[in-house]
Amino acid sequence: MAKLKDLEKYLNYEFSTGCYTGEDYKTFQTKYINYLRSLCKEQGWQLVNVGRNHYCFSAFLQNNENKYLYISISDVRFWQNEWYNRILIRTAKSEKDYHGGGNNHTTLPELIEKAKYLFHFA
Repeated sequence: MAKLKDLEKYLNYEFSTGCYTGEDYKTFQTKYINYLRSLCKEQGWQLVNVGRNHYCFSAFLQNNENKYLYISISDVRFWQNEWYNRILIRTAKSEKDYHGGGNNHTTLPELIEKAKYLFHFA
């Protein structure tokens, strides 16, 4: 199971680029998603509808009251460290609500606290 320190190794990392997703990003994305799953499990939440994209991804957090939050990281090739320092997070009506509430941002270390706060408004 990935830990925060495993992901922090990618701070200031220059990811590969190209028309196909690089193995370095695939490894990073898997670690990141596993880390998010472990955070959710600790809170009694679920990580649902994970959208694996070329060099970015999105997912939904679902709490035990069936409330949802949408999270997304920017393309790691162009916005270095935003996957850590500027995660998009907003309320959602379901795990398919990509429009949701107003945009908020958080850091990876503060993600759980921000999610707890926003679940009150979901």
